Amino acid sequence: MKQFYGMSQRGDLQEAVQGLYNPQFLMLLSNSDQFERHVAELEKLYPGVPSIGCAGMCYQLGVVEKGVGVIAFYGGVTAAANVLEQVSTMPVKYIQRLTKDIETVGGSSRDTVCIDFCAGNDACVLTTIYTALQRRGISLVGGTSEGGKVSANGRVYQDAVAYGLVKNQGGRVKTYKENIYHQLGDYRFIASDTDRANYVLGSLNGRPAKQVYKSILHVTDEEILTRTFQNPFGKINGGDTCIISIKEVKGNALACFRQVNDSDVLILLELGDYEAVTRETIAQICRDFPTRSAVFSVNCLFRYKLFSERGYMQTYLREMAALGNHAGFVGYGEHYNNRFVNQSMTCVVFE
Repeated sequence: MKQFYGMSQRGDLQEAVQGLYNPQFLMLLSNSDQFERHVAELEKLYPGVPSIGCAGMCYQLGVVEKGVGVIAFYGGVTAAANVLEQVSTMPVKYIQRLTKDIETVGGSSRDTVCIDFCAGNDACVLTTIYTALQRRGISLVGGTSEGGKVSANGRVYQDAVAYGLVKNQGGRVKTYKENIYHQLGDYRFIASDTDRANYVLGSLNGRPAKQVYKSILHVTDEEILTRTFQNPFGKINGGDTCIISIKEVKGNALACFRQVNDSDVLILLELGDYEAVTRETIAQICRDFPTRSAVFSVNCLFRYKLFSERGYMQTYLREMAALGNHAGFVGYGEHYNNRFVNQSMTCVVFE
């Protein structure tokens, strides 16, 4: 299989798809103002081709912040695209769509991946989707859309998750998650006074969450939102750590970008040597896949901001380009199998 990437900084879809012929699966990354128009236009250009889309930035050797990008797979894939609706209340109502598509594509853990763009309630959505995927051992990579809208097969949806099942006819697929943070000290917290619906963390070990964060890091209220780039929270998930970014201060509580529940065990994280971590991720992919057809990745908005502020973003994209055909998009949260994480990179590699 092969991967196509095209973009237009000025939002011209015709420019973005120049040179794209006979795609077998399409991903549209547009801007909020032009999203619905681009969805309809892409369907007219490639009628009947399985497609998913969302509002968000995309990248290859550079980042497209307000334009449009198209990532396509062709020359050896089998694909299906669809949506689960009512994700805020009952995504499981539509799970038969995914089950049917899995049967149609005929995928397995060796050669198939699910890519998703979600409009919200990510943790619940991923749990729902993964109940169907895990029966075949199929991995998932995806992220959260800007603006609460996604698209599938030429239609725009709100309160939904769009997914694409992609089977590589020419080899294996494998997913990866990159974490550039490690534990700070031996701090260990039990969360309480949480508001699950609004992702609010009220208390840590019985003390107001804001005061705990400030006292450890010696920051002011105003500095908390930028300090989360360096020191997010982490939730212990088996042998893994899910990163939790702070969104805003709410009184003495902290609103986060992912759900925290009462009795969750949290730790405090600190930024590590992200350049070394990136090099190791690339080296690991090369060890696993001596030959690669494509790499599709999702980078967190906060990683993009952090890398940009430190003058590393362009270097990062150049280093990832050494893998071959690499492209992706900037998400407001990252998906890896059944996990919803923040400040991370997830990707899928095609042999």
